[in-house]
Amino acid sequence: MKKIKKDSLNKRQVETYNFQKVSAVLADYGFFTSRHHDDWEGADFTARHINGRTFMNVQLKGRLTFAKKYRNKDIHICFPYKDDWYLFEHDKLLLIFSSNSMVY
Repeated sequence: MKKIKKDSLNKRQVETYNFQKVSAVLADYGFFTSRHHDDWEGADFTARHINGRTFMNVQLKGRLTFAKKYRNKDIHICFPYKDDWYLFEHDKLLLIFSSNSMVY
């Protein structure tokens, strides 16, 4: 087998690649992922913790993103930056940014 270069992939392939990568990271923290192929309730996938009580609906992005369409939907945003993955609750981080005089 030969490793691929992410920049050689098309948009759909990059989304699948990123889903697989972040799923592996989340597995290290006890989360299992189920991908939605229709952006269910604004989420690309759901992550379920092994405790059976913790669920996250996650929108996978290529960068830090805020959008009105994600407000009040209990959506987490996940994105890669360099060699790390970032996951945040959309509305909570938006509130932090907007309370620091950022315009939304």
